Amino acid sequence: MYRRQLLAAAGALGLSTLLSSTPAFAADDAPTVVAAYLAAWNAHDSSKAASYFAEDVTYYDASVGKPVNGKDAAKIGVIDNFLNAVPDAVWTMKGDPIAASDKVSFEWEFSGTNSGAWADGTAATNKTFKITGASVFTVKDGKISTQSDYYDALGFYKQLGLI
Repeated sequence: MYRRQLLAAAGALGLSTLLSSTPAFAADDAPTVVAAYLAAWNAHDSSKAASYFAEDVTYYDASVGKPVNGKDAAKIGVIDNFLNAVPDAVWTMKGDPIAASDKVSFEWEFSGTNSGAWADGTAATNKTFKITGASVFTVKDGKISTQSDYYDALGFYKQLGLI
């Protein structure tokens, strides 16, 4: 009987040690931060989305070719620009993200109706679009420090009737 109690106690101690040492997903782990950021985009809340950026974030859109640096510049130049031009925007993650260390990437679909003007003065086309792409994020200290987007810009412009 004593042996069973000893084994049970040792097993319970081992299990409690394992559970206490196994990190739970913290609110600032990379996949959680990126998922919350995506949810803020889909809630059309640019301030909330930008709150996930580090102050010195670098936002790279491959179709533009020149990165946007800094939280305020990324909010205004990217998030506000898209949400003003496409107020019904939906950004959908296709499948599960791939996460390793501080990096997260996933394929996505972005869709909506271009019913507002773009920041560069391009008038609304009132056309719907659906594009696919992929993004790569780096998350440090619970904030997005880099975001790089790769998508079919030619298909996007064609759907909007801009070319």
